[in-house]
Amino acid sequence: MTELRSIAECMIGSGYAKECISIYKSIRKSIIDEGVYRLEVEKITTAKAKRMSWEDVELKIRSWLEAVKVSMETLFKGEKILCDHVFEASDSIRESCFSEISREGATLLFTFPEIVAFKTSKKNPPKEIIFRLLDMYTSVAGNWRAIEAIFSFDSTSVVRSQALKSLVSLSESIRSLLLEFESRIHKDSSKVVVHGGGVHPLTLSVVSHISLLADYSNVLVDILAGSPPPNVSDSDDSPTSELAIRFAWLILVLLCKIDRKANYYKDCSVQYLFLTNNLRHVVSRARSSNLKRLLGDDWVKRHVAKVKQFSDSYKRLAWGPVLATLPENRAVEMSADEVKERFEKFSEGFERAYGKQGACVVPDVELREEIKLSIARKLVPVYREFYNTRRSVILAGAGGVTVVRFTPEDIENHLSNLFSGEGISGSSSVSSPSSCRSRQSTS
Repeated sequence: MTELRSIAECMIGSGYAKECISIYKSIRKSIIDEGVYRLEVEKITTAKAKRMSWEDVELKIRSWLEAVKVSMETLFKGEKILCDHVFEASDSIRESCFSEISREGATLLFTFPEIVAFKTSKKNPPKEIIFRLLDMYTSVAGNWRAIEAIFSFDSTSVVRSQALKSLVSLSESIRSLLLEFESRIHKDSSKVVVHGGGVHPLTLSVVSHISLLADYSNVLVDILAGSPPPNVSDSDDSPTSELAIRFAWLILVLLCKIDRKANYYKDCSVQYLFLTNNLRHVVSRARSSNLKRLLGDDWVKRHVAKVKQFSDSYKRLAWGPVLATLPENRAVEMSADEVKERFEKFSEGFERAYGKQGACVVPDVELREEIKLSIARKLVPVYREFYNTRRSVILAGAGGVTVVRFTPEDIENHLSNLFSGEGISGSSSVSSPSSCRSRQSTS
């Protein structure tokens, strides 16, 4: 660098400024252009972009992201440092050289996001493309200070303008894709009935998408600025930030859709188990991602309470009738026939419930154990007491062994095997949408 400056000063001082500048521009521009080419940055027209597959577009985006990193940290930054050093004595020469050397390559670099944004507005893009747009927005926005510093001359303002245009285009496309994502949830009309009341594919897909979006919360705040959020709730404990409200809204749209899909299960208890599983999945993903930071502890606590509410309703509807076959007042005197009838009703009720519920699933291991333990705690002690105090009455008569089909240990063993999804049940069959549930808001 020192030698180059000495040569430049010598030529300019000897009256060869024009030749010096011309040679410097020619050589350095070829080096920058080759660097841009090696970074696989190429001119892509909107017509060519239209013809490209989304797979090719995504590959080019990944290549472009790396190109921006190298360009801003090494290529253009280094060129600016060199130019400033060589022509330190003349502001006008310094500006003229750097502008002509870098302007074309830098403009080409920052035009690409605008072309991609244009393509997303003209064709139905895959929903995952929003993350690549967010990556590009993050890259340009994260380098904005460097862009302003490196291309600070008036003659390089076109580079700053192009970078800003790309940010605006990306913002518009991202907002549009967010609206399209919400619309897809609203329009989902699949009548898929998940085996055993498990987690619906829509829940898996939407929650995964939202969780990934939460990782871009810092740039989404800027992108969504000025766009009014939907009105979710006027309560004091609603998420306060605009971004949090938008994420809460997307989850609410999903939960409302899942609430309607629950009606395709004929068995009311399975409807509640379906709601339990799906809301539990939402809450678990929220807890383990940036959604928790956005939505806040209050949101998580409210929805954890709703999971319990749905779970309690499931247990009441699925296993309450079994418990009801046993006498409430277990101290009251009963005849042998009455005891026999109670044992028969209990055995029939338990077999019927187990036959249905044995086909159900609870994918979340912790929730599965919680529900099984809760059912066992309510049912087993009551049955054990009845079994221990009344079994002798039956055994004293004839046929007692066939009436008492289950020991308390048998009940415990059966309950421990619940939610494997291997039972025989018609509970997952499709019926016309109809709810046997009292409406419980999922907002």
